[in-house]
Amino acid sequence: MKTEGRNAVLELLKTDKTIEKILIEKNAQGSLGRIFAEARQKGVRVQFVDKRVLDKESATGRHQGCIAVSSDYKYSSLDEIISAKGEGGGFVILCDCIEDVHNLGSIIRVAECAGADGVVIQSTNSASVTEAVVRISAGAANHVKVAKVNSLNRAVDELKKNGYWLYALEADGSDIYSADLSGNVALVIGGEDSGVKKLTREKCDFVLSLPMAGKVNSLNASVALGVAAYEVLRRRRK
Repeated sequence: MKTEGRNAVLELLKTDKTIEKILIEKNAQGSLGRIFAEARQKGVRVQFVDKRVLDKESATGRHQGCIAVSSDYKYSSLDEIISAKGEGGGFVILCDCIEDVHNLGSIIRVAECAGADGVVIQSTNSASVTEAVVRISAGAANHVKVAKVNSLNRAVDELKKNGYWLYALEADGSDIYSADLSGNVALVIGGEDSGVKKLTREKCDFVLSLPMAGKVNSLNASVALGVAAYEVLRRRRK
């Protein structure tokens, strides 16, 4: 797997993942010097190359002068995410058919920043954690646990068995600001076009929505998840 961009590579260096090498643009300055120093400290091999080499290696064209080559992304299990819950209660985010890599990357970034224990995605009809997702997440994918499951509904059942309250985020739900959101919380965000699937929605304990004051009646999936996740965080800091 290739990790592109300065922030994403710096975050990768903070983890215990195996990095095979880092390609850095010759004569580049700024934070690339910090990347080189931290790579040397960890014993990671660094190669200084021409920009054209990075352009050729890049899948996005936005490498910012550095690309890290590491082992393939290692998913966590749902049990590992459940086991990671802290004293304030567990916090899990489930993605129901999020197919857009930009949305998935943004959701993972929100999950890490809001202190979620992990993100659950499906093995089918869903974006996977790719190089693009790692870059879009600004390296957050290297810190937050991501589980890939065959059935999101079975994951919902497993979370409920472990004492989680399941909240589907949909446009026609109850006002999120009136919800309890205490204890073990799992937020379910639906796909860009389809929303939360009918059976998954029925399995959830509550359906919540965000108030809309403008003429547009919906938000991008990752934006909606961001608002909801930070409402969970706000309640826990009271």
